[in-house]
Amino acid sequence: MTLSLAVIAPFLDEEAHLPRFLASVEGQTAPADAVLLVDDGSRDRSTDLAAAACARVPYLRLLRRPPRPPEADRLKRASEYAAFQWAAARLERRHDIIAKVDTDLELAPRLFEDIRARMAADPRLGIAGGFLSAVGPAGRRREHCPPYHVRGAVKFYRRECLAEISPVQAILGWDGIDEYRARMLGWGTRSFATPGGDTLHLRPMGAHGGRLRHERRLGMCDWAIGYHPLWVGLRAMRALRHRPPGMAALAYLSGWAGAGVARRPRAHDSVRAYVRREQLGRIRSRRRA
Repeated sequence: MTLSLAVIAPFLDEEAHLPRFLASVEGQTAPADAVLLVDDGSRDRSTDLAAAACARVPYLRLLRRPPRPPEADRLKRASEYAAFQWAAARLERRHDIIAKVDTDLELAPRLFEDIRARMAADPRLGIAGGFLSAVGPAGRRREHCPPYHVRGAVKFYRRECLAEISPVQAILGWDGIDEYRARMLGWGTRSFATPGGDTLHLRPMGAHGGRLRHERRLGMCDWAIGYHPLWVGLRAMRALRHRPPGMAALAYLSGWAGAGVARRPRAHDSVRAYVRREQLGRIRSRRRA
């Protein structure tokens, strides 16, 4: 049985990347049943590019949200996830899978086909996605992502799972909170290698604002999700490998601690308790291994 798929793609000033994204949507071996392009207040030519694609492709539809005030860090308030929630409420029919994808991607041609097949084969797979690669000085390289995690840039939700975990808080860290809530309720979450090659990330991790800002934002995310302090320490040690030496780890820890001092919004108590239990279990498993 082929599962129906709706894709929601929020964008804001993505004139540079939107043409490649739209071409990759049209180039899917198994096209989506519906694709909502959600303009989140663009001021460049993104809206015109999206409108032209919608006039040409019958399953594309453009939705426009009102402009929002300029922000120093547009990722900090999880505006793209709020746009996803807004658009999901405007879908014209019930779909088996609802995906949130970023528009700074060149989707692997078999991504939609592969995720549909995997979700059809596993009824308890609640959130799925494909691994992402980026092109750097050393060539094309897969970005770090544990297999149980699905990157916020490319999330496919089974409709029943999304209904059970909703409403997910639209805060920094939402793309961890949704997964922990799903696993807490017995759903599986997993990223897969897409046959034929990974989806290409046209704006790699850390490209928006620089590496140190990215690490600081990660620390804020982990505070919001409720990471165990031991897990935070291990993650900071991993950040020591990044350049500039030591500064990435310090930026990560300052983001985590600063979010606590500022009492930034966090996941609900039950989710944070589950997060810590799961993380301690993973640490014990690694020690035994």
